[in-house]
Order: sequence, then structure tokens, then C-alpha cells
Amino acid sequence: MLDYPLLTALAAVIRTGSFERAAQQLHVTPSAVSQRVKLLEERLGSVLVVRGQPCTGTAAGQRLCQHVERVTLLESELRGALPGLMPAEGPATLRIAVNADSLATWFVAAMAELPGCLFDLVLDDQDHSAEWLRKGEVLAAVTASAAPVPGCDSHPLGALRYRATASPDYVRRHFPEGVTADALSRAPCLTFNRKDSLQAQWLRTVLDGHESRLPTPPTHWLPSTHAFVDGALAGLGWGMNPDPLVADHLAVGRLVELAPGRPLDVPLHWQQSRIAGAALAELSRAVLRAGRRTLHGPA
Repeated sequence: MLDYPLLTALAAVIRTGSFERAAQQLHVTPSAVSQRVKLLEERLGSVLVVRGQPCTGTAAGQRLCQHVERVTLLESELRGALPGLMPAEGPATLRIAVNADSLATWFVAAMAELPGCLFDLVLDDQDHSAEWLRKGEVLAAVTASAAPVPGCDSHPLGALRYRATASPDYVRRHFPEGVTADALSRAPCLTFNRKDSLQAQWLRTVLDGHESRLPTPPTHWLPSTHAFVDGALAGLGWGMNPDPLVADHLAVGRLVELAPGRPLDVPLHWQQSRIAGAALAELSRAVLRAGRRTLHGPA
């Protein structure tokens, strides 16, 4: 039998990153938290926490942490049917994988519809977020993959529209003869991180396959959605910016499209674990509503 007070202490350490913050969350001393984690490790014969700044969970520790969070969700669902059960010690935590651009444009509106829940968000590219579900490390994910991860349901959200945008001065300086493959190979662009393939996808679309080899422009690495917009406004480079964040700038001419009328639509899907309980079902409904208010048509 698993000892849930010990598991709760373990989960608190892994999620907060320290024994001190876990103790504050659980209203006990750091020594008590340390003793509970040590006892659990001794019983299971496995190291569960890598002590450091911050503390992190081993593979076994992460698996137990996820188990505790799922049990908490299932118990919250049970309390709705059996009000005589003891009240929960705190709100359920939902661990979700989401891409940064969705978080910056529409996902927070869905989170706000569940004031009784806490969120632990994992940021990853939409082309890679499904892997977090596959490994069992999150309960749901916003992903570019329509194929359901085993044990999950997949729902189309719509497409997040991106526009290749830059400042007017930047375009005049780098594209005096128009947006050509040669100019694109020399004009600096903005890239979120090493997983970001939006620029290459747009180049492939806008060049219509006329180039045997895609241009590889010099790049600024800017791992922030809002820094992308700021970088474009400042003339650092051109970037694939979400339509909701640049529509006003385009309307007044602070930004312009490199190729007007040639956006890139990235279909998104919501995948959720089937065993996560009513709280996640409620979040899923909120995510579908929020996504479909902002995104372009069903994917």
C-alpha cells in the first residue's frame, strides 16, 4: 500500500523545487518533509528526489508525483457525488503542456474559467508537446498532433494564424527589391528556440517550391512570444508572429507583412487523459470554447 501523506510530501518537494517551500505549502517543518521523503525512499528502495537548487524528481519520483496528482483529481470528482467525504486539503493541480504562443494569446482565458484549480504549465513547441503526454508527465496538452496519444482523446481547436512581420524601416533596408530568396538568405530573422520551425514552414509556402534549397537566414534567438513582437517593432528582424498580437500594429503601420496575404496557419489540437476526472473535463470544455473564439476555424 502506498502511504499518501508521504507521497504528498514528495509531490510538494518536486513541484515547488525545495524542501522549505514544500514545508510552507504543507504547514509542517522542512525537517518533517525531509523525513517523509527519506522514509518513502527507504520503503521503495529508490532515490526519488535529486537534492539541489532546485530539487528535481528522478524518473520514479516524477511518476509517483503524477500518480498523486491524478488521485487528487479523482477524489475531487468523488466528493461531488459523496459530499460526506472529508474536504480536500487544497485545490487540485492540473499539469498541462502548452505552446508559448497559445499561452500568450488565448489559453489563459480557459484557465480563468476554473478558479478552483491550480495550474502547473509546461511550455513546449506544439510539435513536441504531445511527447509530455506520451511519457505521462502531463494530464493534457495543446499540440499540433491530431493522432490521439494512447489513453487520450483528441479534439480539434482550430488554427493559430501567424504572419511574417517586420518594421517598415527593416523591410525597406533588407528588401529593397522585394522578398526574394536571395534577400531572405541575408535578412536577419527571429527564432524562438531550436525546435522552432515556423520560419522554415513559411519560407517553404511563400517560395512555392521554386527554390530547391530553402534560404537559411541569420537569426536572433528570442525565447519569448512578446519579445518576438518587440524585436520586430525594433527592427531586429522579421518573425512569425501570432495574428492576435500583431493585428493592431499592422492596422496602423507599425509593422508590415513581408508577403501580404500569405499567413501561415498552424492547426492545434487539445489532447487529454481519459482518467483525469471531472476537473479536467471542465477544463477541456473551457479550452475548446477559448480556442474556438480566437483560432481560425476547426482544424
